[in-house]
Amino acid sequence: MSRRGNCHDNAVAESFISSLKRERIRRRTYKTREEARHDVFDYVEMFYNPIRKQVRNGMLSRVEFERQQILKAEGI
Repeated sequence: MSRRGNCHDNAVAESFISSLKRERIRRRTYKTREEARHDVFDYVEMFYNPIRKQVRNGMLSRVEFERQQILKAEGI
């Protein structure tokens, strides 16, 4: 972290939170905090990482991108 109030310090987190709100949370009402936690967990673990395509990863999901990087490192 650099100085206080520098918006670029949190750019990655801000981008993720924006996607989470836009793609999952807006227009939903959760009855309990536990229900909200479960829904956010589902979004991250079942959609955002394994399925959602990322432009900066060559239109691959995060899981697929990591798999390809491992294969490259192993020389396959």
